[in-house]
Amino acid sequence: MPLLGLGTFRLRGEEAVRLSVEAALQNGYRLVDTAAVYGNEAALGRVLGETLPRYGLGRSDLFLTSKLSPRDHGEEAAEKACLRSLQELGCGYLDLYLIHWPGSQGRSQEDEGNRERRQWSWRALERLHEAGTLRAIGVSNYTVQHLQELLASCRVPPAVLQVEFHPELAQSELLHFCRQHGIHLQAYSSLGAGHLVGRPKVAQVAQRRGRSPAQVLLRWALQQGVGVIPKSASPARVAENSQLWNWELSPADMEELKGMDCGKRYCWDPSHVA
Repeated sequence: MPLLGLGTFRLRGEEAVRLSVEAALQNGYRLVDTAAVYGNEAALGRVLGETLPRYGLGRSDLFLTSKLSPRDHGEEAAEKACLRSLQELGCGYLDLYLIHWPGSQGRSQEDEGNRERRQWSWRALERLHEAGTLRAIGVSNYTVQHLQELLASCRVPPAVLQVEFHPELAQSELLHFCRQHGIHLQAYSSLGAGHLVGRPKVAQVAQRRGRSPAQVLLRWALQQGVGVIPKSASPARVAENSQLWNWELSPADMEELKGMDCGKRYCWDPSHVA
């Protein structure tokens, strides 16, 4: 599984998807992340079908991820939703399929039914994994408690956990838990929804290293073994975000950035989902 991928959250319309995907393939990205709730699976499928051959690539050269919508929790609903995503994307298998959120749409976060419904969803994913339709399965926005519950009942453990992760939300306990249990952590919102690129500490490190603030934030995750999936509609930004190799942050840089940790979330907080 590549450590660097292209995120597609809020990429709407075939032309926007095309610009971003073409820039990604040109700059060596070989992982693309989408989700049912993004509403762009069909456009992405068409763009990949047209674009991959132009770069001498086939489906097997690309790692493709999608996710189960919170409205589709439940054993039968989850299986149907996964197969629908495959149809939209125009492919016979997914490299990775994630439960997007531990709660069910239409239920309160505190509703104990959330626990049972996500267990049913996981059973559906396990069956599709065993059939070869899903090469790997995982979860997104799970806490340590959610993971412990899943590991206690599953036949197939999650391969990946995708969560918000950046210097202001370093998630040390969660990262340690994942390492202990062989779960790969993948970060979304590595730039803190754009807020962190203007932080003085980030700017100082970027100036010392001769890099952009975005590159510093992405490299901070990579040096911890955490995957990143930055998104951008700008081909120039997609290219910039790929320039993360052949240089390193110093141990002092890493600690300085980690010192920004304050538990700040810019996206969704799953800690109250039963």
